[in-house]
Amino acid sequence: MTKHPIQTGDAPEAIGTYSQAVAAGNTIYLSGQIGLDPQTMEMSEGFDAQAHRVFANLRAVAAASGGTLDDIVKLTVFLSDLTNFVKLNEIMAQYFTNPYPARSAVGVSQLPRGALVEIEAILVR
Repeated sequence: MTKHPIQTGDAPEAIGTYSQAVAAGNTIYLSGQIGLDPQTMEMSEGFDAQAHRVFANLRAVAAASGGTLDDIVKLTVFLSDLTNFVKLNEIMAQYFTNPYPARSAVGVSQLPRGALVEIEAILVR
């Protein structure tokens, strides 16, 4: 199986030794996105703004792979404060319809750049 990286300027540049996403056959593995604005590389303010920016970044990487958010089959969510779980569900409902992707949500003590939420995804084209 061959794999190739996916890169777009419409999502934050990878900060480190990883790709924004990697395609392996029809499956695309999207790296975790935080609430960074891809133009300024500044963090959005507050949980809601960060969550919306995360989904915009995921949408941009999905598009660069030839897919959409509707092609996502699995999300892994990392929250620095699990009390934001209800807000996450409300915001996620604005981006996905039934059947929803499978999802895990994990509480963590810290995220890069002080982010409040990070989400990674698996997409199948």
